[in-house]
Amino acid sequence: MRHFFSQRLIWLALLLSMGIGAMVARTVWTMRADEWDFATRTNANLVTALEQSVGWTLRALDQSLQDVAAKLEHPGVVDLPPELRNRVLFNTPLRVAGLMDVYVVDARGDIIIDSSATPPHQANYADRDYFQALMSGTRQGLVIGHPVMGRVTKTWMLPVARAYRGADGRVAGVVVSSISLSYFNELFSALQLGPSSGVNLILDSGVIVTRYPYGDADVGKSLAGTPNMRRLLAAPAGSFVGVASLDQVERFYSFRHVGPYPLVVNVAQATDVILAHWRKNALQLSVFALVLMASCVGLAVLFTRELTQRQQVASRLQQAQHDVRTILDNLPSLVSYWGADLRSRFANKAASAVFGLTPEGMQGRDAAGLLGAADFAAVEPYVRHALAGEPQVFERTHVHAATGEVRHNHISYTPDRPEPGGPVQGIFAQVTDITERKRMEDALFEEKERMRLTLQSIGDAVVCTDAAGRVTYINPVAQRMTGWQAFDAAGQSVDEVAPLYHSNGVRVEPSPMHQTLETGKPCGPTRGVVLHRKDGHRYVVEESASPITDRHGQLSGAVMVLHDVTETMALAERMAHLAQYDALTDLPNRVLLQDRARHALALARREGKSLAVMYLDLDGFKDVNDTLGHDLGDQLLVQFARRLQAAVRESDTVCRQGGDEFVLLLPGLEGAEQAVVLARKLLAVCRAPFDLQGHTATVGLSAGMALFPQHGSSFEELARHADAAMYAAKRAGRMQVRRYAGPGQEPELLADEERGTPVLL
Repeated sequence: MRHFFSQRLIWLALLLSMGIGAMVARTVWTMRADEWDFATRTNANLVTALEQSVGWTLRALDQSLQDVAAKLEHPGVVDLPPELRNRVLFNTPLRVAGLMDVYVVDARGDIIIDSSATPPHQANYADRDYFQALMSGTRQGLVIGHPVMGRVTKTWMLPVARAYRGADGRVAGVVVSSISLSYFNELFSALQLGPSSGVNLILDSGVIVTRYPYGDADVGKSLAGTPNMRRLLAAPAGSFVGVASLDQVERFYSFRHVGPYPLVVNVAQATDVILAHWRKNALQLSVFALVLMASCVGLAVLFTRELTQRQQVASRLQQAQHDVRTILDNLPSLVSYWGADLRSRFANKAASAVFGLTPEGMQGRDAAGLLGAADFAAVEPYVRHALAGEPQVFERTHVHAATGEVRHNHISYTPDRPEPGGPVQGIFAQVTDITERKRMEDALFEEKERMRLTLQSIGDAVVCTDAAGRVTYINPVAQRMTGWQAFDAAGQSVDEVAPLYHSNGVRVEPSPMHQTLETGKPCGPTRGVVLHRKDGHRYVVEESASPITDRHGQLSGAVMVLHDVTETMALAERMAHLAQYDALTDLPNRVLLQDRARHALALARREGKSLAVMYLDLDGFKDVNDTLGHDLGDQLLVQFARRLQAAVRESDTVCRQGGDEFVLLLPGLEGAEQAVVLARKLLAVCRAPFDLQGHTATVGLSAGMALFPQHGSSFEELARHADAAMYAAKRAGRMQVRRYAGPGQEPELLADEERGTPVLL
């Protein structure tokens, strides 16, 4: 019943508050409508008065202009003396405030008659819009032009003009006068409309005549096509709310068209000004209503809170007791409470598995009787310390009485002392079976030991890091290759312990370990990376890195394996060198020669230069081999190869073809003269005897040459012709150099030992 009553009371308070709010909202809305109606009536009256005043001024000016135009069309008036003519034309004085002088303008736009000066002022109005409209006949009657700065008066004015006709009935010129814009500003200045409000006089073409109180800054600007201008032209009079395109201020516009004239006058009052007083009153009334509504609801809430407080407290206590019991019963540990007399007051459901009793059956039982004499004696010292106020945490191993299984328990005794320094009233005991955890710890230790022994026994360097790239383990091989001891490397950055570089000395960035840690993917294996040992020694290694993840798939670190390939890489480089160089003389072999020949021929074709291929054969080498042996013969070939390399340019290639036969590739020749010089130098190579371990040997040479492009376009063709020239040199007496001369022709002699260098033909 109390709950039902409290609910009804709250609903009644809410309904009362909503009624108060609705009444206040209606009152506020009515006040706003009244303010808006008052502004509508007031602004309509103001714009009507302004329209009549402006219209009266225009009508008075129009009558004067009609009178002058009629007199100008009368024969003989224009021919009167100037002073008499002015008195005749302007005998109707313009006594309206703000009206300017009257000018008579001829068909060229020049002033010919001035109502205030004889002779008239000098000015031309041919460029004025009203003049062009009247003279072209597109406009008739009274024409109101765009506001302009007067060329005579130098003030802003609104021109008003009529055409007059000559004796032939055609338009002969224009009679024009003006209304000073200051006249309108003085007329509008009597109105006090508030901030951001004013009066506008606009031509129906959208051109602004004047805006008060904004000065002359906007005079002549066009509002044509704007939403507000379209609404001003849609009806002869009316009102609307719009946003001004000039300053983006929202205003309430009341407007009227000025009689039959192309002018619109409007009163533009800012909506903020119209509603300012209403907003102030509405705010005060709304605040009062909100306070009153909040008070009603607040009193109802306070009243009902007192009614429901006891129920809520009782419910929370019951729920808390249920929650505590549920939590304790579902814990994997035995939780119990023992009084100072060591009798059980509480135990969770886990007691059934330990003691074979329900929690209710354990209440009041003595600890010594439940545990037995032996078990109680084992834990009694900890119990006494806990009753003395000292928390106890320990582990105990025992044999289960029923199964005979060895069990491990983690036990904690927490003293119950309600007041600091007061007596201990009991003990909270928690017993957790950790047998499975102990078994897993032992298994984990054995697995870790196997991994440690495995890593120590492998022949590669192994470096392990955590997720941040800090070293956690290095095996003995890694210690030897990096120069770091395991205890020194632990916690250091892997880039500092095992810095890796490319073969050109540039640091490997990012390192494979950091790359693996960032991407979570294996990296490598990559061969040819250089490991810099701590003492400066370098190892060429094959590196690979793999991520380490935990059982949840989260990255916990990485492992890097470094395989020493220093000797393997050196052997591979040696084999690659032997594949392209002669093993005895270390000269390029025929494979490398052909590769260089292709490049040299391509360069010669591109640059338009010559190229020579020479075949050389030693004369008398077989005698040295037969007399001194093959070992000294090999030494002779090595010394001859060195002399050849010294005799040619660095850009030339000396190749050992096999046995005592050599091939020379001579690129970049400017002409045949260089070939002659080279032939002489080659003969000089064999002039000095060779010293072979105390034996002196003298040999000669025979050489043949072929030139590109005269003697062939490919290396094979040039080699064939050079070989033929070499055999011709041997047949002709040896120790000479001959050049291929063409098919079926005897090769030309370039140089020999006896005759020196012949003259080339």
